[in-house]
Amino acid sequence: MRILVTGAGGFIGHHLVTYLKAQGHWVRGADLKKPEYAPTDADEFSVCDLRERAAADAAAQGVDEVYALAADMGGMGYISANHYTILSSNALININTLEGALRAGVKRYFYTSSACVYPEYKQTSADVVPLKEDDAYPAQPQDAYGWEKLLTERLCLHANEEKRITARIVRFHNIFGPQGTWDGGREKAPAAMCRKVAFAELSGNPEVEIWGDGKQTRSFCYIDDCVEGISRLMRSDHAEPLNLGQDRMVSIDQLADLVAAAAGVQIVKKHVPGPQGVRGRNSDNSKLRAVLGWEPRISLEEGLKRTYAWVREEVRRKHFPKAAARTS
Repeated sequence: MRILVTGAGGFIGHHLVTYLKAQGHWVRGADLKKPEYAPTDADEFSVCDLRERAAADAAAQGVDEVYALAADMGGMGYISANHYTILSSNALININTLEGALRAGVKRYFYTSSACVYPEYKQTSADVVPLKEDDAYPAQPQDAYGWEKLLTERLCLHANEEKRITARIVRFHNIFGPQGTWDGGREKAPAAMCRKVAFAELSGNPEVEIWGDGKQTRSFCYIDDCVEGISRLMRSDHAEPLNLGQDRMVSIDQLADLVAAAAGVQIVKKHVPGPQGVRGRNSDNSKLRAVLGWEPRISLEEGLKRTYAWVREEVRRKHFPKAAARTS
């Protein structure tokens, strides 16, 4: 098929393009920028601003399917400080992309939502009950990013119900892996922790800063499982939003210890003030298993091992060029 991946310059989009190309599809990527850390495998790449209707219309021309991953987003520090920008930019991106697909006669549409749609009142304890898809209502996302994701879910559901397009909707739970943002403020917790531990290893200073008390909890899903899950859901007949993530919950302190173990170093945790998001979040994968007959398989330890090796090399090149590269 001929496929458009929006957000193809970003972390998940870049990996998804590679996955779809390996399946034999022709792929067009679209984003504000090309991937930062490796060349794209897309057959064609449109550097464009999908907040503009004309750009979204052009990107959707001549394709059979659209995977809508483009978003203005980042880690907790960025999300908690840019509510207006995130809400306005993402609303424009997603309405334009869906409308462009409808005008172009696209057959199938994949929308990437987020666990951020879940209500804050369900996530006030570190020992949180895993979140089921139905828990999204009554709605009360913590931030503007979650509200916009929930709105676009509704848009896709109605488009599907009215047979305007066949739409599939996924809710990501903390996807991580190599070739993603690891510094600058938009990085997610696993990449940030890998960076901090790499600095500890390469500088010889074992101190690692952690926002809050470190007891806040999350689950984390490795990128290879993520793109396989995307493909399986797109080919399924399931039209409702579906969780995609691991259902193993760890605290941020535990995440730091797992990264340190992957690095083979001892660290000293220093807890400092900083945005923490909800107190606890975990994925209930019951529906994922029932719908797809599958769930993520790569362990957190293995995923962090791969991610740390990549982040460490990025940190070494940028900040410690005279330090030795790892040979394994």
